[in-house]
Amino acid sequence: MPERYRFRNAMPISGVRASILTPEISEGVAKLRLYDPIDDWGGEWGVSAKEFAVALGALPEDVHTIHLHINSPGGMVFEGVAILNQLRQHQAKVVAVVDGLAASAASFIACGADEVQMSPNTQLMIHDAWGLAIGNAATMREVGELLDRLSDNIASVYAAKAGGATEEWRSAMLAESWYSAEEAVAAGLADSIVGQEPDPDQVAKALASCDLSGFRHAGRDDAPTPLITNTGGFPAARRDRLHAAGKFHRLG
Repeated sequence: MPERYRFRNAMPISGVRASILTPEISEGVAKLRLYDPIDDWGGEWGVSAKEFAVALGALPEDVHTIHLHINSPGGMVFEGVAILNQLRQHQAKVVAVVDGLAASAASFIACGADEVQMSPNTQLMIHDAWGLAIGNAATMREVGELLDRLSDNIASVYAAKAGGATEEWRSAMLAESWYSAEEAVAAGLADSIVGQEPDPDQVAKALASCDLSGFRHAGRDDAPTPLITNTGGFPAARRDRLHAAGKFHRLG
């Protein structure tokens, strides 16, 4: 059985990362890519919140829109929350564009953006937080309680985006729910499907670049119908508040 290292099947190979530190900027629009696991080590292992802060801090002051392109299996909860809050605090409008897969922590980063666009044939996955623990029964109970709190917190991001109750989204997370692009829009987790129809081989390659072996299902084709398929649209109270603020998709 091959050795496994963190979020990859093997040791990382130097130079293969699609670096977030080299953004593309044109007429006030910056393109960043989150194309790796979300990992506090950063570097060749993945993208850390610290690295992400450097990338955001390097953007010119006149950037008014950030397109965050995502193809990531997710990773560490607190690193993901830190990245999400960096985006919330930035003055620019943030548009999350799912290029292949937004799973786990990458999915709540996407859903916390001002706008979520699914490219054709892409997928989004939500699930309960994971953790490892060594110790006695009291330690295991403490870790279980912590994971419950973390998962409830994550569920509140999906509820704020799509509507519905936090408890309902927690149930969907427990079931490990996989969404196609169309299903994500119908459920309210995404706003639209955009872009040109991609080459099927390129789409398959993008999804294959993410390690799904630790999840319950190996992608949407292997998963049952999501537990939540339609929440009735964008929450009216939140929509009115954001209209009044002049920024329709901003999370406050």
